Amino acid sequence: MAWPRITRPALLLDETKCRANIARIAAKARAGAVRLRPHFKTHQAATVAAWYRAEGVTQCTVSSVAMAEYFAKHGWHNINIAFPVNPLEGERINELAAHIQLHVCVENRHAIRLLAPQLTHAVHVWIEIDTGYHRTGVQPDDDETIGGLLSEISAHPQLRFRGFLAHAGHTYQCRSAAHVLETCAAAEAKLHAVGARYQTAYPDLELSTGDTPGCSLATSFAPATEIRPGNLVFYDLTQHAIGACAPEQIALAVACPVVAIYPEREEVYVHGGAVHLSKDALLLPNGATSYGQPVQLSETEWRFAWPGSYVKSLSQEHGKIHLPHHHLREIQVGDVIGIVPVHACLTADAMRQYVTASGQHIEMMPK
Repeated sequence: MAWPRITRPALLLDETKCRANIARIAAKARAGAVRLRPHFKTHQAATVAAWYRAEGVTQCTVSSVAMAEYFAKHGWHNINIAFPVNPLEGERINELAAHIQLHVCVENRHAIRLLAPQLTHAVHVWIEIDTGYHRTGVQPDDDETIGGLLSEISAHPQLRFRGFLAHAGHTYQCRSAAHVLETCAAAEAKLHAVGARYQTAYPDLELSTGDTPGCSLATSFAPATEIRPGNLVFYDLTQHAIGACAPEQIALAVACPVVAIYPEREEVYVHGGAVHLSKDALLLPNGATSYGQPVQLSETEWRFAWPGSYVKSLSQEHGKIHLPHHHLREIQVGDVIGIVPVHACLTADAMRQYVTASGQHIEMMPK
């Protein structure tokens, strides 16, 4: 096996690492007696989704109606759109609900009032709780709003209340495993408290949580009944900085042709810019800003061979790499090197196609 001949930026997927990441979280979910409903927004590919199915996963999470439609066409029949429901897409939501068990998330009554009259098929509803991320969701102690949402859901027979859903996205600000676990514990306590208050009235309610740092590091998920990690299918430099993964578990790298070298500036330029990697960045311990980590490519894998190197800036197509002088002799114009991304989700979304070491080209869902 070997990567196909690379002549322009290409997104390399290490299938072995990816499948190992999937198997690891599937085994953890089984051991913890919790349902794994992985978020597919990271990979957006039916082929990668099938690797989850091989591990016994039958339910998934997505971030848009279009993504739900794509995976429904590829045999996924229980899908949660974990994004505040957009009632303007009510007709498409209803069409999906006619064929699969569809779940949506709500956090305000107005959206329910606009959506419900458009539905002729059952839709399962989760109330989103803000457990500290402060993106969207109801505050966990806001029983007036929660009660109003429950009343609104019960007023429409086509809606089925399932439980409370949260995303502890603030774990992405952590920079140690201990801090991740502390943050997750606080978030889970808030979600648990909400569930406990409504358990008597709704004895079958469920609690859904899940973020990659927490799911990677936690050993128990109780009282949650399901977890929804997404990024851990690939991992990235951010997850490594958080402490959620080892560098060897990162399954994506962008292959970039070298087009210019400036030894006096310790700089290497590649064809691989913001349109390939996104402009997500990390602050390095030395105070520098990194947009990716250069790696040395072999025929079937990559390795972290250049300590002190990093992508120091990106323009649309250019990538500017800082490479210490003693490593410059290892690279020449016409070579192809890899760049491990800061944020796998955005990099994959930008590239739209994966290439494996077996030469397989894996397409993502159409935009």
